[in-house]
Amino acid sequence: MNLTPLIQLTRGGTPECLHFGAVAVTDRAGSLKAFAGDPHLVTFTRSTLKALQALPFVEAGGPAQFGFSQAENALLCASHNGEAMHVDAANSMLAKAGHSYKTLRCGCHVPLLFSYFDKGAPEGATYTEAHNNCSGKHAGFVAYCEQHDLPLDDYTAPEHPLQQAIARDVARAVGMDVQDMPRGIDGCSAPNFAMPLSKLARGYARLASGAQDPEFGTSFALLSEAMTAYPEMVSGTGRNDLDFMRVGRGDWVSKVGADGVQVVGSKSRGEAFALKIIDGNKPALFAASVEVLDQLGWLDDVQRAALKPWRAAEIRNARGLLVGERLPVFQLQTP
Repeated sequence: MNLTPLIQLTRGGTPECLHFGAVAVTDRAGSLKAFAGDPHLVTFTRSTLKALQALPFVEAGGPAQFGFSQAENALLCASHNGEAMHVDAANSMLAKAGHSYKTLRCGCHVPLLFSYFDKGAPEGATYTEAHNNCSGKHAGFVAYCEQHDLPLDDYTAPEHPLQQAIARDVARAVGMDVQDMPRGIDGCSAPNFAMPLSKLARGYARLASGAQDPEFGTSFALLSEAMTAYPEMVSGTGRNDLDFMRVGRGDWVSKVGADGVQVVGSKSRGEAFALKIIDGNKPALFAASVEVLDQLGWLDDVQRAALKPWRAAEIRNARGLLVGERLPVFQLQTP
């Protein structure tokens, strides 16, 4: 791995931690515009893949056929908090497809509204699969199977026709052959793919470009417009994707994935960057993402100030004392 230091932590002026990773910036044709470290680093896409996993359903006219709202279309791409608005939307999508949360194969976990922020869930609270952060994606899976009269018991199996269609369309979107994308199983039991950061960035540059894309135009437009219109459905209260897309004023399509992956595409520029922090550290990931936005010239003064909390440059202890700094140590290069 050709990794480079991206974020350094100091304490009392002395270096304490160093987070390595890589960045790739491409346009929708796949041309590399800027990079740090190895822009072709192969990494699992994790939840950044969700918008691309929705392509077979959207391409087949599923959202219109089942009457999904724009907010529900955004939930197709979500890693949501499990707030009431998310759970209600997931249950609505399932009901429109003639099913309930019991059909979902994503499993059940404590909602991210608690676990993501290291908070304990209320005592006695109960949850269903609809609270799973991937329930919107899986509701789309269920609707696709209903649309095409496919079995539901094994819809997450790699050999299932749904997953085969997803692999096909993901490969098309990022400009790869299916056999060249290593496959693993994600936290929600669905197949996930690894690919070079540059290919993932290309997929998001195309997604953000929406109707300008000659192959997936209508589908990309539906998904990217839903994500930017309802960013709270893509993540939720206090989350990075919500803030990034709001600060982007409708221009940025942002999606975070587990274990240190983030992708941001710009609709107006037809470009996107994909970033991987190799140790999966979230504060370092967000700080590096803001720095990439800044170095690319995508930020004005108001946006820079709005994203300052995500830079998390100051490290303070429980008493509020300034004890260290979290600072970028990389400079994007051009090919």
